[in-house]
Amino acid sequence: MNKVGYFISGLDCAEEINLLKKVLQKREGIESLEFDLLRSKMEVIYDNEKITSEDILSLIQTTGMRARLWSEESEKGSFWEKWTLFILTTSSLVFLIAASLCQLIWPHILVIPSFFPNTMALPLPAVLLYFAAIISGIIFVIPKAFHSLKRFRPDMNLLMVIAVIGAIAIHQWIEAALVSFLYSLALLLEKWSVSRARHSIFSLLSAAPPFARVLIDGKLVEKKVEEVAVGETLLIRPGEKIPLDALITHGSSSVTEAAITGESIPRLKEEGDEIYAGTVNEDGALECRVTKKADETILAEVIRRVETAQKKKGALEKWVDQFARIYTPIMILLSFFIAIISPLLFPLSYLEGIYRGLVILVIACPCALVISTPVTIVSGLTAAAKEGILIKGGVFLERLQKMKALALDKTGTLTLGRPEVQKIIPLSGHSERELLERAAALEAPSEHPIARAILKKADQEGISYTQAKNFQIIKGKGAEGEVFGRPFWIGSHRFMHEKGQETKEVHELALSLEDAGHCLLAIGNGNHICGLISLADEPRPLLKETLSAIKDAGIEKIIMLTGDNKQTAYAISKLAGIDHYEAELLPHEKAEKIEELMKKYGEVGMIGDGINDAPAMATASFGIAMGAMGTDAAIEAADIALMGDDLSKIPFLIRHSKKTMRIIKQNIFFSLGLKLIFTVLALFGLATLWMAIAADTGATLVVIFNGLRLLGARKKRASAV
Repeated sequence: MNKVGYFISGLDCAEEINLLKKVLQKREGIESLEFDLLRSKMEVIYDNEKITSEDILSLIQTTGMRARLWSEESEKGSFWEKWTLFILTTSSLVFLIAASLCQLIWPHILVIPSFFPNTMALPLPAVLLYFAAIISGIIFVIPKAFHSLKRFRPDMNLLMVIAVIGAIAIHQWIEAALVSFLYSLALLLEKWSVSRARHSIFSLLSAAPPFARVLIDGKLVEKKVEEVAVGETLLIRPGEKIPLDALITHGSSSVTEAAITGESIPRLKEEGDEIYAGTVNEDGALECRVTKKADETILAEVIRRVETAQKKKGALEKWVDQFARIYTPIMILLSFFIAIISPLLFPLSYLEGIYRGLVILVIACPCALVISTPVTIVSGLTAAAKEGILIKGGVFLERLQKMKALALDKTGTLTLGRPEVQKIIPLSGHSERELLERAAALEAPSEHPIARAILKKADQEGISYTQAKNFQIIKGKGAEGEVFGRPFWIGSHRFMHEKGQETKEVHELALSLEDAGHCLLAIGNGNHICGLISLADEPRPLLKETLSAIKDAGIEKIIMLTGDNKQTAYAISKLAGIDHYEAELLPHEKAEKIEELMKKYGEVGMIGDGINDAPAMATASFGIAMGAMGTDAAIEAADIALMGDDLSKIPFLIRHSKKTMRIIKQNIFFSLGLKLIFTVLALFGLATLWMAIAADTGATLVVIFNGLRLLGARKKRASAV
């Protein structure tokens, strides 16, 4: 199988995507198609033994669209690709004005008589200018209309061409020219709206500078960011944007991470901390080691995800596409009935019947309806990305507004995820140093926050350790391995109980620590329990207020699902005001709890770290990853990622989802309502061609701006947070 990308010139509308699908999907050898409307790109997976890339290019040409193999440069387009539609629309307007002036100033020069009643005789120069306005307005869509007619697949382009030809046939030159110009203007608005959304996304990319200063043998060398290799050392001066993801090796500074997290308050970064491309170094010089290539940075990943998110359509978006496919043929049949049949049934002349039928054809154009939904979805996704929230598709944006229950993990979600060792209790003749040494050896391979706390404590105490051999994770319970050639295990109270080594005294000691809200780790070998280590994690600031704001946003039930002991779970749930909690859960048990919640509440979200909570997040209607900047796996696992590890953005996210869906519904009702009104007016002869197309163009403009206003919306945090 081969995969190849094509740049489709003028791919600005969902209708054109549907056209390409109809032509290509049923061809032998073509396995799948993917479209990126924002970049005018189509990707094809095909069997090169059955069809070639050249064959695919030829098939694309049959739709009336121009295509070429895709490259980074191709999406920029040539001058004519960028400006042809604008030039033609402007020319159509100029010819239209000139024709009107000619008709007004020289009404009797070479007059062409009309053979139809109630139509105006026009001077030949005005007719020629009207014809020029018509050609300028519709020449861009004539090839598409022709190919649509050949395949008996009527689309909006064919509707407009038929309407214009019909108007010319009945000597309505002014109306034909107005329809051509206004339809061309509608296409231009469509192209502009997609371009506006595209530029909004790529403005994220401009957050990262194109060049980086690299230290090579003590000298500064300026390189393009694409040429900087992983491991090279960068120098970033105060006030400069950070070009690549890197690890600070020398210096400290405040860094503004608004480009990634949406948070404008700078954060202190010191040696050993990670910094990210697109963020701003505020007040100190930094030397740092590059950790990712330019196309692998967190910022690049955010942009890729937003670009491709439009492929995952929600139910409402799919409904609009399906409705448009059924609606257009029905309106064509209605216009045919009005034009041909109604004069036989009602006291209408054929000229009146044809004219009213043409008005119905113009009204039938579903431009406003079709363009409104993708523009609004892309605007919603982009606005969320600017706030540091990565949503992987319109389907999840839609599900969010239906969510009734929200489940949360404890460590790293409700708490800061930075537990600290509180007590070290050696047992069976072991010392604190021995206990910490063995715990560090067993936790060394792990990236879990508890493991990092153990290793941090060992470093503070100056304890050296060697990673355990034959290390094995016991999922949801703990780990086992060999330290100094002897088998040891480390894990939860539950794991200790399963090992069968827990005495009554140890059990009571463990319960007393857990009652104090501590998380418990037990260390043992094949003979006995070596000791206990207790840790405590600090709750997130304003946690109770944040959860209250989530409820105010429309969530009925907030549930905590944690693998920690019941006492710790109770303490945090009471502090945060959580409705219900489930403790001592294994990963698969969390997923089972999510299934129960979905049966009761329907749409249920799960917030976790994106790795340990993966089964529950995958089971939920959508998974939300906390602290996604810390791990690439979190972005992959979750449907939604909070890039700044900020739980307080959830209320905004829910409100933003509801607002986006509200705008889509407004656009649908407005578009269909306006068409219904003009259909009724046309049936009674009260609507003209130019009135219909002006209304359709106006509707397109209204729904586009209604959708794009999401890009200007700013986050409204709950007053309590």
